[in-house]
Amino acid sequence: MKRFTGFIKKEFYHIFRDTRSLFILFGMPIAQVMLFGFAITNEINNVDIAFFDKSKDVTTQEIINKISASKYFTNKQIIKNDKEIETVFKKGKVKAVLIFDKDFSEKLTKENKTTVQIITDATDPNTANTINNYLSSILKNYQLVINHQIKHSPQINPETRLIYNPELKSVFTFVPGVMTVILMLVSAMMTSISITREKEMGTMEILLVSPIKPFQVILGKVFPYIFLSVINAVVIVLLSIFIFKMPVEGSLFLLGFESVLFIINALSLGILISTISSTQQTAMMISLMGLMLPVILLSGFIFPISSMPFPLQVISHIIPAKWFIIIIKAIMLKGVGLSFIWKETLIILFMTLIFITISIKKYKIRLE
Repeated sequence: MKRFTGFIKKEFYHIFRDTRSLFILFGMPIAQVMLFGFAITNEINNVDIAFFDKSKDVTTQEIINKISASKYFTNKQIIKNDKEIETVFKKGKVKAVLIFDKDFSEKLTKENKTTVQIITDATDPNTANTINNYLSSILKNYQLVINHQIKHSPQINPETRLIYNPELKSVFTFVPGVMTVILMLVSAMMTSISITREKEMGTMEILLVSPIKPFQVILGKVFPYIFLSVINAVVIVLLSIFIFKMPVEGSLFLLGFESVLFIINALSLGILISTISSTQQTAMMISLMGLMLPVILLSGFIFPISSMPFPLQVISHIIPAKWFIIIIKAIMLKGVGLSFIWKETLIILFMTLIFITISIKKYKIRLE
């Protein structure tokens, strides 16, 4: 019995000495609970909206202030004409626009009835529905307040209009998201085991003594997978168009360019993982655990990023998938050009250069 007790104590000592085991035992569950607890939500917070106030009277200003004061919405800007509505939606920041009729207050007083038009970006159907419900609720609450103050009962009728996805087809949201997840995970996993495979098979020594420069090894590892991943992307796009009837309102050439850029980004991230991993199993674990949860939860694929706590919103900025989902939705559903998505494109390009640079430096260290 003493031997058995001693053996158990030895195992405890081994576990507590191994920081990686402690991280898996305690760190991963805590991280997952925090991510799922804060990221998975159907509520909305701090959603950017805009107002087109044709009346500019006291009543409309009160409504604007009431909506802006709520925790659910942020007054992003005041629109001055009809042409600006399409522009703000294509930029992707604003999720809804409220349009107040001309002589809003006068109609409410004399005719006891007026209209507020709510135009919502329906590229994300669930968020669009939630935004409409929240805005309608705030308008109804305001209506109840003024009904108590005066004898007659004026009515504010919200008229909702959904753009880019008026039928609220969820497939229009999931196809870009699934395409992003597949390209990121498959591309990163394929390349993450490339250099570690060389180490395990004993062929790394050949590369170390060869005249091939580090950047040539990195590019040589990435290039074949670019071709294979592009085929993957083409198959996904064709399936989405012909099977799921996904529209492509924008340029197919721009869609192809952005997809190739994202593929190179994912492959370079996989190479980076490969250079810092000692075994294929370690590289695979990092690719799966380190990429899958952030890509699904923090990219805006399923849950709106604006509703997450501020620290998670900051972390989401370093997730390449977030920027690619914005790009692909903008091209396929909104039909925008590069002038509207240049910032997201530059971010992905910058991340790619960082991943490749770090990979080359890590490989150089192994050469010394």
